[in-house]
Amino acid sequence: MAIPEDPDVLPDDDEPDPDSPEGRGGAAAVLPAGPPTTGRAPLDRRRILGAAVGFIDAEGLSALTMRRLGASLGVEAMALYRYVPGREQLLDGVVESVIDELYGDPDVHLEAAHGWQDYLQRLAHGVRRIALAHPEVFPLVATRPPAAPWVRPPLRSLRWVESFLTAMIGSGFSEASAVAAYRAYSSFLLGHLLLEVSQRGVAINAHDAGEGFPEAEANLTGYPTVVRLQELLSIDESAAEFEEALENLLGRLEVVRREGRTPRRGDRRD
Repeated sequence: MAIPEDPDVLPDDDEPDPDSPEGRGGAAAVLPAGPPTTGRAPLDRRRILGAAVGFIDAEGLSALTMRRLGASLGVEAMALYRYVPGREQLLDGVVESVIDELYGDPDVHLEAAHGWQDYLQRLAHGVRRIALAHPEVFPLVATRPPAAPWVRPPLRSLRWVESFLTAMIGSGFSEASAVAAYRAYSSFLLGHLLLEVSQRGVAINAHDAGEGFPEAEANLTGYPTVVRLQELLSIDESAAEFEEALENLLGRLEVVRREGRTPRRGDRRD
């Protein structure tokens, strides 16, 4: 399990991030496409989506076209349309496939068998593992239309939203506080993980170049504190910051559960 037993004990600096592919042994749950087909090998939706995820991981989202994906599978682009009508449907399927990795993660549970905080800890780290394994894909989770208009990223899957709400309500949250918890939780995950993948040079919107920070440094004259603390500011504390922010969020949600609080709407009085 990637969650430290003692939150005050941070991972050794020489150890890989426990949520990263390296920290997990380098294996991805979405299977790669494998070698090109001969034209007689079976082609199906799962194979195509797995190939699309692998292509985006390697080449970036902007490079993905039906023609290039077909070439990577050793088939003509027209052969793909039997399973995915077009690029937009392909991207929807990619998001679905990546979120489905949660089902194959042994450290993520669909039920709160060990309490709601354990459930949310496991789920948060599972989503972070997806973001770190597929940083080029993860922004799609935030931008693709959801399965239902009330479903917020990064879970997307109606089954996971159902699981979340059931776990919260079964743990003493009112229905209103369970929804408030989902909003707070999804906002935390999306904000933190989009920032984390953007720091890796991934474009998170159409206006980003996706090439990371410019090599040319700005004129830092007049900013002596920034210069003095450059070494400290350059340290990557993403894993520790994620864990600390998650612990703080769970503390806030415990207050929501205990008090049955819901966000105020205008001047409504109870």
